[in-house]
Amino acid sequence: MKSKPTQCQKHNAAFGRVLAELRRNRQLSQEELGFEANFDRTFISLLERGRRSPTLDTIFSLCRALDISFSQLARLIEAKLDEVNA
Repeated sequence: MKSKPTQCQKHNAAFGRVLAELRRNRQLSQEELGFEANFDRTFISLLERGRRSPTLDTIFSLCRALDISFSQLARLIEAKLDEVNA
């Protein structure tokens, strides 16, 4: 039997979905985004799949690479959480 996802897992999943959407909208591969943000492609993949929790430094690096403000990213994540919880 699968256990219910924790709040942290829900946040990671929402962050990952938003990250993947932003990356695809900018027509970047995981490797290209990783290069721009100074991360390995496999780390980008783990984030997008909700398997890792990003640090603030990671989030700000990704925001710079995706040309989006931290507050814009936070709003998108909140909207994704609302969508999932609806």
